[in-house]
Amino acid sequence: MRRLIGDVLLPRATAIALWAWVAFNLALVLWVGLQSLKDSGEVWLNPFTLPAEPQWGNYASAWQAAEFSAAALNSTVLTLLGALLIVALSAPAAYVLARSNRRVAGPLTGYFAMGLSIPLQTLVIPVVVVKLSLYTFMEDWVTGWWDNRITLLIFQVALSLPFAVFVLTGYLRSLPHEIEEAAEIDGAGPLRAFVRIVLPVARPGVMTVLVLNVIGLWNETLLVLLIAPLPEERTLPAALLNLYSSMQYSSDWGGLFAGIVILIYPMIVLYLWLGRRIVDGMTAGIGK
Repeated sequence: MRRLIGDVLLPRATAIALWAWVAFNLALVLWVGLQSLKDSGEVWLNPFTLPAEPQWGNYASAWQAAEFSAAALNSTVLTLLGALLIVALSAPAAYVLARSNRRVAGPLTGYFAMGLSIPLQTLVIPVVVVKLSLYTFMEDWVTGWWDNRITLLIFQVALSLPFAVFVLTGYLRSLPHEIEEAAEIDGAGPLRAFVRIVLPVARPGVMTVLVLNVIGLWNETLLVLLIAPLPEERTLPAALLNLYSSMQYSSDWGGLFAGIVILIYPMIVLYLWLGRRIVDGMTAGIGK
């Protein structure tokens, strides 16, 4: 009886629950897209039917009301630059930790893993204090000006490094040492072997870290509200919150759903496109 439950019923029940959860989320994403094509009255009166007449103007009204042009530019630049910096910093660090025979390598990897357990909410006050201090220092003593978006980028990269280093360390440990030994025989030094040999072989792991950080940085909201509160500094999630504040008084619910679609659909498409690579990169070093 125990074998029947443990080997048959429990796995099947788990699979059914997971597929039900997937179906629910896909239905929710589709429902949000349908609401974005309705006017406010239709959203309230017929929330579960197809749009009687698609209101494509909802996207234009949402884009203008939330000033999405500047927010989209900020999100794009900060996301791409931040993700590239994270990979550029985490890949060499992970390579050293994965290949080092020194005793400190294991504890250092553990410290990076500990960084994953620190919730951002506990760092709110330090983040604000550092932001104000950095702004004052740079403006008064160094450059004469400062942009809070630079501070935001610094914090995004710093807070994302523990996850990136931890994942890449596990992946690089799964790679055979023979590829570096062959490069050494050919006369390549450690740096050249890492850049020319290891990185191309570790592309699935690097792509996993890159894509997951793109999704995370694109959706980052709390840091933006803490560090870059000005309208010209907002990213898309912060602009969407501002859109909600304005749309709920004008009762333009179709425009609000259109703003949600603008924010979440690009990341959903990206994840569906690269989902298999992400899973492969996350599980490659799981046993190392």
